[in-house]
Amino acid sequence: MPINFKQKPGLVAYLTAGDPGLAATRDIALAAIDNGADVIELGVPFSDPLADGPVIQRASERAVARGVRLADVLGVARELRKARPQCGIVMFSYLNPVVRMGVSQFCAAAKDAGADGVLLTDMIVEEAGEYLAAMKDNDLAPVFLAAPTSPDARLKAIAESSKGFVYAISRVGITGTRQKLADDAEALVRRLRAFTKPLGLPIALGFGISNADHVKTVGQFADAAVIGSALVALIEKSEPAEAPAAVGKFIAELRG
Repeated sequence: MPINFKQKPGLVAYLTAGDPGLAATRDIALAAIDNGADVIELGVPFSDPLADGPVIQRASERAVARGVRLADVLGVARELRKARPQCGIVMFSYLNPVVRMGVSQFCAAAKDAGADGVLLTDMIVEEAGEYLAAMKDNDLAPVFLAAPTSPDARLKAIAESSKGFVYAISRVGITGTRQKLADDAEALVRRLRAFTKPLGLPIALGFGISNADHVKTVGQFADAAVIGSALVALIEKSEPAEAPAAVGKFIAELRG
């Protein structure tokens, strides 16, 4: 299925599935969708999330401690697809859980659960042949990460291998909220645009986006903003029963 951003800028909401619980993740995701999120990234908890900052690391640790596994996250995707047929759903994972399930088996299961796309944080485009073939067989959109340090030849390869959108990283390093956007974010999007524009491929910018001003700024040069750590931190400090309402209010405020 295509991943559509209904508003400008689009809004991608990342959640660590299973924190504070699987049913809570579903309810939080529904609240995010109903208040303006175009795409939900369902993060598969992993025991060694090297690309993530302390907020998402803690959420992942809590979910892993609860026994949440890839199959459980696929179950949440299935529930969201039934409840909100028009929402974009991206499975967000490290490679290890997918390899354990089997790449082909995972892609078939993700398609069956109603996912639109997949982002594997540590899958590099140069080694993605088997993965891309399995994704194509299941009509799933591969989403790759593009960093400010990537040379143009690599950005071109990322654009040509991506479907749905390209996830541009606003800065080098781990995830986490910031007071201001990195200066090289706009420059990266401008470089990427040379390769994505001919393909009609949107660019979503993430890492460090945490407030309505950030979203507004991103909308001036990118197609969508990705909200991750700020959401996960809000969930962490909310009572589980109150988290959906808190997230819904926050997303509505980002939409302004």
